[in-house]
Order: sequence, then structure tokens, then C-alpha cells
Amino acid sequence: MLTVSNLSVQFGKRILFDEVNVKFTQGNCYGIIGANGSGKSTFLKIISGKMEASNGHVHLDKGKRMSVLTQDHFAFDAYPVLETVLVGNKPLFEIKKEMDSIYAKPDFSDADGVRVGDLGTLFDEMGGWNAESDAANLLSSLGIREDNHYTLMGDLDNKMKVRVLLAQAIFGNPDVLIMDEPTNDLDFETIGWLENFLANYENTVIVVSHDRHFLDAVCTHISDIDRGKITHFSGNYTFWYESSQLAARQRAQQNKKSDEKKKELEEFIRRFSANVAKSKQATSRKKMLDRLNVDEIQPSSRRYPGIFFEQEREAGDQILNVEHLAKSIDGDVLFKDVHFNLNRGDKVTIISRDSRAVTALYEILAGKMEADFGSFQWGVTTIQSYLPVDNTDYFENELNLVEWLRQYAKTEEEREEVYLRGFLGRMLFSGEEALKQSSVISGGEKVRCMLSRMMMVRANVLMLDEPTNHLDLESIQAFNNSLTKFTGTVLFSTHDHEFAQTVATRIIELTPKGVINRFSTFDEYLEDPKVKELREEMYG
Repeated sequence: MLTVSNLSVQFGKRILFDEVNVKFTQGNCYGIIGANGSGKSTFLKIISGKMEASNGHVHLDKGKRMSVLTQDHFAFDAYPVLETVLVGNKPLFEIKKEMDSIYAKPDFSDADGVRVGDLGTLFDEMGGWNAESDAANLLSSLGIREDNHYTLMGDLDNKMKVRVLLAQAIFGNPDVLIMDEPTNDLDFETIGWLENFLANYENTVIVVSHDRHFLDAVCTHISDIDRGKITHFSGNYTFWYESSQLAARQRAQQNKKSDEKKKELEEFIRRFSANVAKSKQATSRKKMLDRLNVDEIQPSSRRYPGIFFEQEREAGDQILNVEHLAKSIDGDVLFKDVHFNLNRGDKVTIISRDSRAVTALYEILAGKMEADFGSFQWGVTTIQSYLPVDNTDYFENELNLVEWLRQYAKTEEEREEVYLRGFLGRMLFSGEEALKQSSVISGGEKVRCMLSRMMMVRANVLMLDEPTNHLDLESIQAFNNSLTKFTGTVLFSTHDHEFAQTVATRIIELTPKGVINRFSTFDEYLEDPKVKELREEMYG
């Protein structure tokens, strides 16, 4: 279907890709993974023709159509919504445009009649007469109501635009579908729809995503960018991660016999296959199981940060009591009548259809914002640590990272440079990296610094507002593992489904009409019919 041959990309002295040879075949979904800066987005730009490689070439089989999910949310602002979707099938759209222009001619000739007849035949063969109704159905399935189908894209908010651009990318059943972070700005319901759509998609999908649940639901292969090469591994992200970790442990077990290691790997594949076969997302992707190969399993060279939350002391029974909190911004009611008690050891994901509501609650509990009504009280034995969604204020200085972290040291030992460098080293700031100026580091590096600060506090209550923003898969995985092991209390919000499902034991949803409070896993909450009815009532 799509073949990449001898692909090399070099920027100055830096070699990003070196003689890459890979094929992407029909019926498979490939999840492109790699450390930050490894070239994931660059690779997608090259195979979609938006960037030239230094050497090599990309070949798409003759007659096949490629579609790319655009990242430019303003590109179609002058187009109506329905027309924006039709543009997704460019050959069909161009035929329609030419036919419309011929019909609009005041001096319609016999030659025009012949031309429009030929175009009409092509249009019919491509399903053109049903195109508008197909596009409308697609929009409706993504939650775009019919009364918005003729609205200009420029008049939509960003979240609605993302859904329309998603419809544009998948419209007309492209042979190769390329998507860079498709779940960004989508709610959990829309992501679930996309997962089910792609799990049953019969053509080729190539996707970059930091959403592990999404990669697990749709991928038949993981394509790992490592040391300038791209290697396909059968299976989804969890299989790749767990098998590479197992292979790394086996490599360290030098005394273990090779036949024992092979038996252990085969048992791992058997157990993994049994779990995937039960998955509701498996459907057409179950053929993935037939391709799992023990010989493919290799240790990864990935580096994972050392994220470990320890408590200075264990909290007592009284953690947090919230009574009738309410908050409005610019006339919009974000939430009201919010009341709940936190128990020691609760791990609560805070959700809302309006992200401003979640952030406002955190800011109120952290003492950085006043509520309109209501009160809250922290237990006297609690020590809170807060990771805000916007950390800009923490980095408006010219300190290097060692000096930056020293600000949060409590003891003389913690102020020592050796201690601070060791701490930063565990968070992947080794050597000269630890002397970077804090004001110029990337978004992901800032979050890792903020996590370092939180670990030094040794709090027994963590408040985390969208903590996985800007983090790579390795950091998200390490962070996720640390929170599942943490014995203190956690309040967090996230758009990472896997993070919510594996950490949360309780769900609190903020709405303009009150609060929904359930002790359950995240998946159980989303699938509960009673909760669905209550949510519609609360937001209605």
C-alpha cells in the first residue's frame, strides 16, 4: 500500500532518520512512537508529502488516496462546515466544483454538455450523489448538529472545529489515513467513537498519539522510532511496552537458560492474547493476535524518569470536607452545590464538560481563587501539593534547573548540589541538562521539573490538573505507575483514558446543576446507564 525506501533525514549534523525501509499494508493500524524529538511528526509530514526527505522516496500504490488530519484549525474558516468535510475527498470535490462552474455558465455549449456528462459519470462512480448526505451523517455521529452544518468554520469554537476536521479526514473512506495526535481537544465520548470507527476500518491507518488507551484500542502494530530507524512490532502499545520491559528484565538475568526465557515470553503472549480477545474493541483487529511473535520481542532503549511520591507523614482520617461550593466566570455557571468528603487513600478523577470548572475547583482548594459560595476545610494532618494546568508563573526567572529546584528544598542536605543533580538526573536532566535555564525549557521538561518539586514536598495529598499535558509516552507511563503505587490521596483531572482508568477509584463530576459523585472505575462510570441519564439532566 505505502512503501518507504532508503529514507534519510538530516538537519545540519543531526541525523534524524538513516536509511529507513518500511511498508504499511492494508487493514493495519500503525502507532508511531518514539522519544520527544525522535521525528514522529516529521515522518508523518514526509510520507504525506508536506516535507522533503534528504534522501530516499515514498511510494503510494497507483489509484490509492491518502487523507491527512490537518493540524491547522484555521485553514477552513471561510468554508461552511459541510463543505469542509467534502473537501476531505479532494478528487470528488474537484469534480463537483468543475461541474458546478460549468452549469453556472451563461453560454452553456455542446462541448460543455459532453464534459459535464463525463464528469457526472465519474461523480456517480465515486458515490458523489450521496456525498452530502454521507458527510451530514458523519458530522451528526460526531455530535455536530444539523443546524450547524452550514455554519462557517470560523464561527465554531475550537473543540467543534476539531470534530469537523476529523470528519474531513475520514470522509470518503481514504486508502491511507494519517493522523497526528487525533485525540487532542476531543472529549471521551468522541474519542470512544473514533476508537470504534478505526478498530473496524479496513484500510491503512498511521497515527501518532500519546493516548495509550487509544493506541491499545486501534493499533495492530507499533512502529518504534529508535536510533534513526523505524521498526514494526505486532500488537498494540501495552503489548509493546510490557513485552519490552520483560525482555529487558530477561537480558539482565544472564544466568537464566534461553529455553526458560523463551517459555516465559510465550506464556506472556498467551496471557496477553487472552486479555485482548475479551476486549470490546478487538472486533476486526483480533487478527493482530495471530501475528504476535516471540522472536520480535526486544528490550527497548527508552529512558523512563524516576517518579516516586513519598509522604512525609501519613494523613489522619479527615482529608477534605467541601460544602456547597459554587463558581461562575463571565456569567457562566461552572458548578454549584458541590459537596463531598475525601477519605484517606481516595484517588479521585475530577471531570466536567467545561475544563474551566475543574481548574477553578483546584484553584479554590489551593487558595488561589475565591469561591462565589460555600466552604472547604483541609484536615490538620494533610500536606497538599498542587500541579496547575498552567505552570508559567513558576518559570519566569533566569535560574538554571539546579538553582530552580533548590528553591523548594527543605533541609541542608536537599540544598546540596550533589543531591539536587541526583534528583534531576532521575528525571532525565543529567550532566549539562541540569544547567539549562528554566525559562527556556520545553513544556514537557517544565512538567518534569514541577513533578520534581512535588516529590520534594513529600505531600500526602496530590492535586493534579491535566498532569499528562506535554509529557511523552515514557513519562506518562512512569507517572501512571507511580500514582497507582502511591498510598496517599490523589485528586486529578486528565484527558488520558488509561490514566483515569488505572488510577481512579472514585469519580466526581462538576456540572452547572450540581455534582455527581461515584465510587467506581472510570470505565464503569462512563458505561453506567443511570449516570448517563443523570449527566444529561445535569447539563440540560
